[in-house]
Amino acid sequence: MEKGTTATERVHCLIIGSGPAGYTAAIYAARANLKPVLYQGIQPGGQLTITTEVENYPGYPEGIQGPEMMVDFEKQAVRMGADIRYGLATRVDFSGPVHKVWIDEEKLVEADSVIIATGASAKWLGLESEERLNGYGVSACAVCDGFFFRGKEVAIVGGGDTACEEALYLSKLATAVHMIVRKGEDGMKASKVMQDRVKNAPNIKVYWHSETVEVVGEKKVEAVTIRNVQSGENTTVPVSAFFVAIGHQPNSDIFKDYLTLDEAGYIQSIPGTAQTNVKGVFAAGDVQDKIYRQAITAAGSGCMAALDAERYLGSIGL
Repeated sequence: MEKGTTATERVHCLIIGSGPAGYTAAIYAARANLKPVLYQGIQPGGQLTITTEVENYPGYPEGIQGPEMMVDFEKQAVRMGADIRYGLATRVDFSGPVHKVWIDEEKLVEADSVIIATGASAKWLGLESEERLNGYGVSACAVCDGFFFRGKEVAIVGGGDTACEEALYLSKLATAVHMIVRKGEDGMKASKVMQDRVKNAPNIKVYWHSETVEVVGEKKVEAVTIRNVQSGENTTVPVSAFFVAIGHQPNSDIFKDYLTLDEAGYIQSIPGTAQTNVKGVFAAGDVQDKIYRQAITAAGSGCMAALDAERYLGSIGL
């Protein structure tokens, strides 16, 4: 196909995204004979592909590597009959009864139903050492990875409610939690009750007016260098893990002209369903979940989206 031309394809059920939500939706949709077509997006397998050991997903008693788990999900979806493809959704038009999605600006897919499972991306500090040690002690999910650092000292950066919740979670596992907060106590984003819980935790030490200079270590996290932005003084603290809790960015930008989003950009669905404000368009996984953000909850919502899509298509005679 020559560059600049656009091919068009019509499908019953289009799934955008390939983490636990997308693949689970594909499994259920394929079993319902919806002939789903799934485009994997910019990161096939989603955030789990940058996760090492996964121990909290049922069915894997010995644990499993995140990338391997996503290969299993994909294989199961293919075995059920899902059409899995490489490609990134770059533009949509949900203004009519047939939903239009452009893939890589080269192909137009017209879909009777769409399941959005594009996920959310963790926000990072942008440090070279943070990127290099990601998966080797650097993590954006304390609930996912804190278990591996029981009885050790860890650090966490962030000043919102999520950072406080994760610091408190880590405090039950680690001997000490070093919490790095850029602003002072008056400027902390977290609610007063969460701030009080952090301050009252005996093994959480808060570094106010501080920023992360570097995560120290060659093959794994060994320490973190912290700078006090008021004094300019650097302190290097030995830790075994470094958690980043400065927020997530839902991958929902291309849908904002058609779907109802909350103030943070998460897609809003009708409570108890995966249905968005546009009939025939459903949302699953982290793109619509800013609270739990776990593989198991994403998979559950992918199931919901596929079942909702099946009912919708049946209601319009397809």
